[in-house]
Amino acid sequence: MTVSIELTPDTSHPSVESPRQTTGWAAHPLIYAGRGLAADMLSTLMFVALFAATHNAYAATALAIAAGLAQGVWLKVRRRPIDAMQWMSLGLVLVFGGASLVTRDPRFMMIKPTLVYGVVGVVMLRRGWMTRYIPPVALPWSEDVVTFFGYVWAAMMFATGAINLALVIVGDPASWVWFIGVFPLASKLGLFATQYVTTRMIVVARMRAADLAQA
Repeated sequence: MTVSIELTPDTSHPSVESPRQTTGWAAHPLIYAGRGLAADMLSTLMFVALFAATHNAYAATALAIAAGLAQGVWLKVRRRPIDAMQWMSLGLVLVFGGASLVTRDPRFMMIKPTLVYGVVGVVMLRRGWMTRYIPPVALPWSEDVVTFFGYVWAAMMFATGAINLALVIVGDPASWVWFIGVFPLASKLGLFATQYVTTRMIVVARMRAADLAQA
């Protein structure tokens, strides 16, 4: 449900604009954030999609490498900044994907997600990394919530890597294929939806409270 709230600028938050100027938060915050997440996870999404469809790890890795390189070239040609998370994602795809193609060792391919998610989890422990995914107008009202969910995302990365490692050590290939083809993407979408709903409810409640205080 879209909530329309009329507020005057709050001088205690100089960066907060009037909601008359911030229809983006009411109209499409999910698209705003989802676009950034999709850009950072492009290579991973390509790998998961092709691997789930074909179970061909080598073709999926090659496509992920190509997608990562194409994304970097596209951003450079368009003269758009490449975020640290995108650089890291591309680097991991090139290093681990290249090693997988050279060695053609299925065990290396199976354990790669654990290494990737471990590194990503460490990066996500950096306070404020999720700020770029939040519409600027909403940030002053939700900074603490965004920080909390940043750590939740890190915890999910570590958990995903741990489950993957357990399947590599004690599981069977069929279980691993099901896990890597479904769980990483499904868990990300689930957490993203939870964060969106929670953050929106809190922001709307705080804006209403500010409106009543100024009435």
